[in-house]
Amino acid sequence: MSRRGAATHPERYKWIALSNTTLGILMATINQSIVLIALPDIFRGIHLNPLVPANTSYLLWMLMGFMVVMAVLVVSLGRVGDMYGRVRIYNLGFAVFTVGSILLSLTWMSGAAGATWMIAMRIVQGIGGACLMANSSAILTDAFPVHQRGLALGINMVSAIAGSFIGLVLGGVLAPVSWRLIFLVSVPVGLFGTVWAYMKLEERGIRRQARIDWLGNLTFGAGLILLLVGITYGILPYGGHDMGWTNPEVIGELSGGLALLALFLLLERRVAEPMFRLSLFRIRPFSAGSLAALLAALARGGLMFMLIIWLQGIWLPEHGYPFSETPLWAGIYLLPLSVGFLVAGPFAGRLADRFGARPFATGGMIVAAGTFGLLIALPVAFPYWAFALVILCNGLAMGLFAAPNQTGIMNSLPPDQRGAGAGMAGTFQNSAMVLSIGIFFSLIIVGLSGTLPHALYSGLSANGVPSSFAARLSHLPPVGTLFAAFLGYNPMATVLHPILHTLPAGKAAYLTGHRFFPSLVSHPFASGIHEAFLFAAGCCLVAAVASWLRGARYIHAEQGSAEQEAAAAAEIAALEEAAVAEAA
Repeated sequence: MSRRGAATHPERYKWIALSNTTLGILMATINQSIVLIALPDIFRGIHLNPLVPANTSYLLWMLMGFMVVMAVLVVSLGRVGDMYGRVRIYNLGFAVFTVGSILLSLTWMSGAAGATWMIAMRIVQGIGGACLMANSSAILTDAFPVHQRGLALGINMVSAIAGSFIGLVLGGVLAPVSWRLIFLVSVPVGLFGTVWAYMKLEERGIRRQARIDWLGNLTFGAGLILLLVGITYGILPYGGHDMGWTNPEVIGELSGGLALLALFLLLERRVAEPMFRLSLFRIRPFSAGSLAALLAALARGGLMFMLIIWLQGIWLPEHGYPFSETPLWAGIYLLPLSVGFLVAGPFAGRLADRFGARPFATGGMIVAAGTFGLLIALPVAFPYWAFALVILCNGLAMGLFAAPNQTGIMNSLPPDQRGAGAGMAGTFQNSAMVLSIGIFFSLIIVGLSGTLPHALYSGLSANGVPSSFAARLSHLPPVGTLFAAFLGYNPMATVLHPILHTLPAGKAAYLTGHRFFPSLVSHPFASGIHEAFLFAAGCCLVAAVASWLRGARYIHAEQGSAEQEAAAAAEIAALEEAAVAEAA
C-alpha cells in the first residue's frame, strides 16, 4: 500500500520503483567519486595541506571513509530491510544521506578540526548510501516480474557504475567555483527523492520477522573495519620502507581483522537468526555470481585511480595542460569508460532476461581481461583515440558483465532473503573495491621504487639541483609523488619549493614545467602500472570461470507464485475495468 492508501497498478509501480532507486543509487555513487576530483579545492578551502605527512590520514579517510562504511554496513542493512521493510530502510537512507550532504556543505571549521568534521559527515553519507545500496536491488526484484528483472537491474547497476565517472566531471566543474557545491548539489535531489520515495514506494516484499544478530554484527563490522583500515594504511610509507606492510600497527590490524572475521563465521553457524546467511552459498548461482562480482570489483576498483594518475601525472601535462586543470580534464577524458557502461548495461540485462546470465557475464569478463592487455600494450604517451577506444571497450565489457550477473544473483534468492543476499553481494563488491585500491597502489609503488630514485636523482642533478638535495628527494617515498599528481598539484614545484628560488629562472621554469616530470616518471610508472593491469586481467579471467560455473539459467521457485500471479492478474483486470467505467 502506498502512503495515499491504495496500491499502485503493478505496471505503473515497477517504473516508479526503477526511477526512484536509480536516482538514489546515482546520487550515492556520484558522491562517492565527486570528492576525488574536488580534494585540492576542499583542502584549500579548509586551509589544510594534504601532502604534509601529518595530514596524510585526513587525505586517506576523505578518500576511503565513505567506501569503508558502505562495505561494512550494506549486509547488515539488507538483513534489517528483510525484517522491517526494505522500503522503510531505503527511505531512511535517502533522508540520512541528505542530512549528511547538508552538514558537509555547512562546514564552518578549518584545519584539522574541519577535516575531522568532514570525515565524520562523509561517514554519515556512507550510512545513508549503504541503506540505499542494500535495498534497491531487492525493491526492484519485488517490483518486476521475472522476465523483466534483468532490464531493471541492468539500468540500476549501470547507474551505480556510471555515477562513479559522472562524479569525476561534476566535481571538476563545481569545485573550482566553490568546494561546498560538490555537497550542496545533492541536497535538492535528496530532498525530492526522500519525499518521492515516502509517497510512492510500497512494501511489496515478504518480511521475515527475526531477531537482530548483535554479536554477528559487532564481530563482522569490527573485523571488516580493521581489515580495510589495515589495507588503507598499508600503502603509506613506514620507517625506511616505501610502504607500510611491515608496520606493526598494520600487521596487527590485518591480523585482528582476519581473526574477528573467522570468529564471525564460527558464530554465524551457531545462531538461530544469523546476519550472514551462509546457507545461501549452497545456491550455486548465488555463490558463483558473488565470487565473480568480487573478482570483477578487484579488477575495476583501482582502475579509475590508475587511469586518473596516468592522465594527470603524465599525459595531460605532456599535452600542455596545467597541473591545476588536470583533475577536470582527466574526468572528461575518461568519459568513454562511462559511455561503455551506459550502453551495455541495460542491453545486456534485457538479454539476460531471455537467455540467462551465464553467456553475457562470462563473455564480459573475457573481453575485460583483453582490454587490460590492450592497456598494457599502449605506450605511456598514447594517441588519445586508441586510449579512448580501449577504455570504451572496457566499459562495454564491464557493463556486459555487471547487469546479467546481478540479475542472476537476485533471481537465485528466496523472496524473504533478497535484502540479505543483495547486502552480502554488495559487501563483497565494496570490500573488493577498497582492497583493489590497496593492491593497485602497492603494485605501482613497487614498480616506481625500482627505477624512480635513480631517474629522479639523475634528472635533477643534470638540471642544476644540488646533489645533496637531489639525493634526498630521490629517496622520498613514491606515494607522495602519486598523491601530488592525483590531487592536481605540480609534483616538482611541491618538492623543490625550498630551493626553487636559488635556481636560475630558466632551470626553475623547466623543472616545474609540463615536460620534465612526465618524461622523468614515464618509464618507472609504466613498469608499475603494467603489473597492476596484469593483476586485473587475471582477476577477470578467474571471474569468467566462476561465472560460467553458475550453471544454466536459474530462478528460485517462489512459494505460492502461481497464486500470486493469478491474484496480480485479477488486480490488473479490476483496475482496467474501473478505468474504463470511469472514462465512460
